[in-house]
Amino acid sequence: MNRTLVLAPIWAWLGLLLVAPLAILMAIALAEPADGVPPFALALSLESFRTILSDPLYSDAFTLSLRAAAMTTLGCLLLGYPTALAIVRAPLAWRDALLLAIMLPFWTGFLMRVNAWIGLLADDGWIARLAGAVFGGPVPLLYTQTGLLVGMVYAYLPFMILPLYATIARLDPALLDAARDLGAPPWRGFVRVTLPLSMPGILAGCALVFIPATGEFVIPELLGGPGAQLVGRVLWAEFFANRDWPMASALAVSLLVLLLAIPASLRWLWGRAVARGIASDR
Repeated sequence: MNRTLVLAPIWAWLGLLLVAPLAILMAIALAEPADGVPPFALALSLESFRTILSDPLYSDAFTLSLRAAAMTTLGCLLLGYPTALAIVRAPLAWRDALLLAIMLPFWTGFLMRVNAWIGLLADDGWIARLAGAVFGGPVPLLYTQTGLLVGMVYAYLPFMILPLYATIARLDPALLDAARDLGAPPWRGFVRVTLPLSMPGILAGCALVFIPATGEFVIPELLGGPGAQLVGRVLWAEFFANRDWPMASALAVSLLVLLLAIPASLRWLWGRAVARGIASDR
């Protein structure tokens, strides 16, 4: 009885903020468009989901979103891992200041920070001029896929660094000392000790970056140009421009299912690989 009373507020909170919104979203996704306020009529129609499966506009939007999110995650990992490792190995007196520098952008508005990149990536911006000097000619960055990825990596990089730092900081330095005493060079100690033990931080950082990056709207809208029709922009257009709430809700539900299916599939494949490895060792 006491256990039920303790858990009741938690389940009520989850039901209010998670289950109820999902139920409303699913109900609208199964509705039919209609003229009125709100612009839909409740029904049990799968027409919006059929359109998503048959119309290349939506399949291309999902493909672009997954590709942009994957490249953003990879870029954040390649930049974030050495940054987190450098902060961990920095003198103790410097760590708080370095972590503060990582979190400092959160103290300003997200929209203002993304807007600043418009000036930096413009043809007369110093980044574009520097790239032009390096490559011997003008290098367009604004409203290109490169500019989009630069903005997304910049925005989500702290979400990769912080969990990596938290994981690497807890590693026992004696393990690397033992590897060094056994004759392992520094790179082998990193590959065989630090990297495997930091895998929970890598997985957490990848999840924190990949999931919100898939549905990103602001950065593609400001930096991506008209060709960056990611699912977030298509969803916004269906909801606000076309006032097709069932289609917008169906896109949101499809994105949620996709984001649940991808890690579940990867976990299943990883479990099978581990099981095969254990079986082969035997």
